[in-house]
Amino acid sequence: YEINPCLVRGLDYYSKTVFEWITSSLGAQGTVCAGGRYDGLVTQLGGRATPAVGFAMGIERLALMLEESGLGGADHFPDAYLVQVGEKALQQGIIIAEKFREALPNLRLITHCGGGSFKSQFKKADKSNARFALILGDEEIDKGEIGVKPLRGGEQQMLSIDAAINYLKQEIRG
Repeated sequence: YEINPCLVRGLDYYSKTVFEWITSSLGAQGTVCAGGRYDGLVTQLGGRATPAVGFAMGIERLALMLEESGLGGADHFPDAYLVQVGEKALQQGIIIAEKFREALPNLRLITHCGGGSFKSQFKKADKSNARFALILGDEEIDKGEIGVKPLRGGEQQMLSIDAAINYLKQEIRG
């Protein structure tokens, strides 16, 4: 890193430290991540003094850097995308995702954590270019099952967690 005592960010609520992560590989739009401390912000909004730090990151810029470095592209799409709908599914989803990751260390699994309807999550699964959607709802939790749906054609199967792990082990480089 390089300390620049003249660095100024464009927001008035920063205090003391500000930072930027810049790359020369993206030309004039080289800031990938930027942020700083904003200890006085909560007070300005009517709350009690709270020390804080925050940042924003350009996902598109990160993706461009990954592609340029050879780490992006089709070989780096996720293998599976976990769709979670319902209170029980949200509570158990992270635990179930961890079971998949422990059993399949090379599995690239996106765990949807942003809420939303089944339809919107399924659209995100499709846009991610994952090969499979893992579908977890409250009913599946009650039955100890998970839906496994190939996203590029194929029928959805309802499988036990262990059977789904074994299925993905056969389908993915596991």
